[in-house]
Amino acid sequence: MTPFRIGHGYDIHRIVLGRPMVLGGVTFDVPFGLDGHSDADALTHAICDALLGAAGLPDIGHHFPNTDPAFAGIDSQILLQRVAADLTERGWTIGNIDASLIAEQPKIQPVIEEMRQKLAASAGVSLDQVGLKATTNEGAGSIGRSEAIAAHAVALIFRAAAE
Repeated sequence: MTPFRIGHGYDIHRIVLGRPMVLGGVTFDVPFGLDGHSDADALTHAICDALLGAAGLPDIGHHFPNTDPAFAGIDSQILLQRVAADLTERGWTIGNIDASLIAEQPKIQPVIEEMRQKLAASAGVSLDQVGLKATTNEGAGSIGRSEAIAAHAVALIFRAAAE
């Protein structure tokens, strides 16, 4: 078995009025949020998928289906904690997580360090193991028209070498 693996995750959610905006575990003070069954934290969902994919496991929708009322409105940091615990139980250690958030609004840069801290805590890793960048879509497509927010994430997981 390969002692290390890399996974990729992607998520996108539509912007809707009257719902809290949560990204990377941080709630923004804006009149709009993301549409979804849980708190719709697209960034955290992409990270969960990257970790699950690296371990060769099914995606976040398989583990936390949007048809299950138990996950309605759930804090996605809880989902990330569960994914990290599942990987640990399977003998994997998270090496690092790197993610990119694509959004025209809200402004991400002022809270990027807070997001990194929340994500690191939920994944059970140190702050220096979480990279996070934010960019816009330069006005192009649904993201550029502020109709949606998307995120990409990659994660490296590894098993300690047998002694």
